[in-house]
Amino acid sequence: MRARLSIRLLFGVALPVTLLSGGAVAAPSCGTDPVVLNAYFETGFPLPTKLAEEFTRQFPNVTFDIKEDQFANLLENSPRTLSEDDAPDLIRLPTMSDLVANDLLANLDPYFTAFGWDKFPPSQLVQLRVEQGGRPRGSGSLYAMGINYSMTGVFYNKELAAKVGMTEPPKSLAELDAALAKAKEAGVQPIMQWNKATGGLAFPLQNLMGAYGAPEPINDWIFQKEGASIDTPDNLKAAQHLEGWIKAGYFPKDANAIEYFQMMSRFIGGEGLFMFNGDWESGNLDKQAAGKFGFFLMPSVEAGGRHAAMSAPLTFGIAAKAAHADCAAFFLDWVATNPDARKINVEVGGSNPGGPAGLPIPAVTPGSVTEATLAAGQVLAKDNGAMDFIANATGAIFAAAWTPELQKMIGGQQTADGLLKAVQKEYETELSR
Repeated sequence: MRARLSIRLLFGVALPVTLLSGGAVAAPSCGTDPVVLNAYFETGFPLPTKLAEEFTRQFPNVTFDIKEDQFANLLENSPRTLSEDDAPDLIRLPTMSDLVANDLLANLDPYFTAFGWDKFPPSQLVQLRVEQGGRPRGSGSLYAMGINYSMTGVFYNKELAAKVGMTEPPKSLAELDAALAKAKEAGVQPIMQWNKATGGLAFPLQNLMGAYGAPEPINDWIFQKEGASIDTPDNLKAAQHLEGWIKAGYFPKDANAIEYFQMMSRFIGGEGLFMFNGDWESGNLDKQAAGKFGFFLMPSVEAGGRHAAMSAPLTFGIAAKAAHADCAAFFLDWVATNPDARKINVEVGGSNPGGPAGLPIPAVTPGSVTEATLAAGQVLAKDNGAMDFIANATGAIFAAAWTPELQKMIGGQQTADGLLKAVQKEYETELSR
């Protein structure tokens, strides 16, 4: 015997639950009737689609209507898309603060309780919490979930590393500089990096920020904490170091014309000793060029120092207007807890699948890039060095500031000091609106 009822929650959101005989409460699910989940994913990342395919295999009544778009377009279009009557049940979220401020995302606190997400390590969810009104992030209600927990660092070509005498990953920033110089001298492209549609140089820049300073002030800025600034002495040293790499010719001369997918193609093809990127490419590299590449965390200024890296969930939310919010939430819980989903997450996404702390990480091939990235994630966790992405500070900061200013820098038209001041000015302008 079952009875249906709705519990009225904050902001008028009703969460259907099912009472089983004996009074037990069943968590929301997709039910047994046909469901088509409206999904808005990011182009170029196969993991969400692979997970959707497996979900449909396990739950044949649920299919996905998937639309994909580039990250820059997601930044621009998400507010409009979420405000439409056919808003996505699942959406890849580039940023959250403005969307929460405008009541466009569903508050997931009811699902936190219903699915027992309190069993997840709190650190997994802190970046997904937002205070009422949209700021600051890092506390307040839960408005998104991660379908994995990615991390950035440095991929390297093992054959080219041997060519320049690099027998092990650099343990200090000076050792990394030395490897870059040797590559340049040997006629090897030191770094392969994109910088066209979105500022790919933000990846090495933020890695350098983590080498020179602690991650906490950077997170404060991204989370829009009162008085936070990106224009700090430590970040200036990082930006000056990046400027030095540019002047030394360590990046491709055509970096401002290189798209992300072109960078990947050229790196896999053997062009570039290093590439600053995320572990979401680990499975791809293992599949296309097994044994050819390695990975390491950005070293600190001094050997043995604290590691800090961009590390964030691949963030997905549910529209406030979603037609199938319960099913979408059930999918997000399934991704973190189902053994087959977790295996796909590691093999395709190359990242920690997250979820309850007691669940094992699926086994990976010894010596693979994925093994290296997962091991690096454990080091980062030990050092408590995770930072969110500096492009996530506001809805427009990546397109309006980081990308054009980094493009100017690689073109010799912007300085390290000018870069940080221009970004901070845009940040303050956006927060004042």
